[in-house]
Amino acid sequence: MSAVMQPEKRAEDAIVSIRGLTKTYANGFSALKGIDLEIRRGEIFALLGPNGAGKTTLISIVCGIVNASAGVVIADGFDNVREFRRARARIGLVPQELHTDAFETVWATCNFSRGLFGFKANPEHIEHVLKDLSLWDKRNDRIMTLSGGMKRRVLIAKALAHEPSILFLDEPTAGVDVELRHDMWNVVRRLRERGTTIILTTHYIEEAEEMADRVGVILKGKIILVEDKDVLMKKLGKRELALHLNAPLSAVPMALTDLNLELQDNGSVLVYRFDAGGEATGISRLLNRLGAESIQFHDLKTSETSLEEIFVNLVKERA
Repeated sequence: MSAVMQPEKRAEDAIVSIRGLTKTYANGFSALKGIDLEIRRGEIFALLGPNGAGKTTLISIVCGIVNASAGVVIADGFDNVREFRRARARIGLVPQELHTDAFETVWATCNFSRGLFGFKANPEHIEHVLKDLSLWDKRNDRIMTLSGGMKRRVLIAKALAHEPSILFLDEPTAGVDVELRHDMWNVVRRLRERGTTIILTTHYIEEAEEMADRVGVILKGKIILVEDKDVLMKKLGKRELALHLNAPLSAVPMALTDLNLELQDNGSVLVYRFDAGGEATGISRLLNRLGAESIQFHDLKTSETSLEEIFVNLVKERA
């Protein structure tokens, strides 16, 4: 085994270190192609990618559910193959599917989940988890009687029952309403504040934009980008300045065609696009030139490219 794959060689702040991870199935399909990735201790990391990109396969291998074809995964200092039990005990997993023990009570299933990892009973901890997830009043209810959103919370409670340092959330808010989604975002933030590292996959781009510290994009089994969210937004984002004109224009004046301008709303709005990360926006020059052309406006608004637009553009470029 190469020295770079040993836990002592990983970055000091990495709680999950993945090196050379590949997965090829018996039919020849290559789901993962040499994944190298490090998750920082205490961060919220969002893994984005279209369906079939390899997100769930990657999580399943890190959690020990699926065997890798090659590569090494270190979870909180432990190799997840050679030291499987110790590595797996550091990990909590909230799966995408709503598989629950339908006839068990919320309290019983959480206690049982804790015992599966060899931890002694700790009623105080289970109580704390259930209260934090607004499940305390449901603790004696059978899971089959709960709503879909409450069942999703039970999955999180089960994953936290053994006090993991790493929590994987695979599409955690799929199928839940907007209000519950925001409640669960708050739960995730509180977990991070207490030191839990969160890795989530999501189809809700606003989820990553709202919560993540860093964003990784996976496409066709390869990590094509890992970046701090704010840096990514600044680096790849574009801003728009919309000027609401006093008098509509039929076309952009010839004297201004060298600028990145577009008319909208039947010529009543002039849109100027510029690089959000650039040193100079060119707005002052634009306003001066508009004045020289006697083009007046009564309102202006700026907007910034969303993470969703950045993600879509990245996938298009690499497809």
